[in-house]
Amino acid sequence: MRGGWEHFPHGADVGVRGYGASRDEAFAQAALALSAIVTDPSGVAQKQAVDVRCAAPDDELLLVDWLNALIYEMATRKMCFGRFDVRLVEHRLDGRAWGESLDIARHQPTVEPKGATYTELRVAREPAGRWVAQCVVDV
Repeated sequence: MRGGWEHFPHGADVGVRGYGASRDEAFAQAALALSAIVTDPSGVAQKQAVDVRCAAPDDELLLVDWLNALIYEMATRKMCFGRFDVRLVEHRLDGRAWGESLDIARHQPTVEPKGATYTELRVAREPAGRWVAQCVVDV
């Protein structure tokens, strides 16, 4: 069972969805989907690590907090990210994002994410055992 990510259409906004063999991996893949709204994550050098910690009463709210924390880090540090590690214990998240300063010419950013929303919010284990973490991001 491999992890992965995808976008799904939602009006003027963008849905992000991460898959994984664990909740940790699904959250990390959802973060990659978020990054891919801005630029191709495979073209982002892993020069700097940024630690992110979140806590919430349930998995769904934790996903929104995680993605919004990453959006905050992208905006305030003027960075883009291409790799994520996530460790979940109950409803606490310890994450690390690797990336670099945004280079307009090289990264060719498309849109700026404004915030993760509760629309189509879902964190669940599918019948086959794979985890999915998704929501709509306002762009």
